[in-house]
Amino acid sequence: MRIEGIFSNTIDLLGKSVDLRAKNQNLIASNIANAETPNFIPKSLAFDDELQSALKNSSSGQRSHAVPHQRHIPVRGAGTSLQSVTGKIIETPAKTPGKDGNAVELENEMGKMAENQIMFNASVQLLTKKFEGLRSAIRGTL
Repeated sequence: MRIEGIFSNTIDLLGKSVDLRAKNQNLIASNIANAETPNFIPKSLAFDDELQSALKNSSSGQRSHAVPHQRHIPVRGAGTSLQSVTGKIIETPAKTPGKDGNAVELENEMGKMAENQIMFNASVQLLTKKFEGLRSAIRGTL
């Protein structure tokens, strides 16, 4: 059961960011593991735009219009909530695939992994600071 108002949008946003970055890390690790698999096309999780849209909608007070069924047509302009952000898996092939059709550039994937790990760690550290602030507020020590 969620208690509204205790946690700010920042905590919700950081929590969702940690979840999505963990999913993206798994996709990048899969790309690296398949660097020598013929005809493999690397994938990544695109979620930044969706996350920003959900944050904008939640901060402006707009309520999200939930689609009652996955096959129903979504309402145009309807906002999404932070909890409903899942990201979109997209293919990110190399510009020049290998002779075996493999489109993984190992250096590129390693760079993506490092960047994603840094962003994950930053989100976790910010979450930790937020909870430390809540703990000191509860204890009455600032």
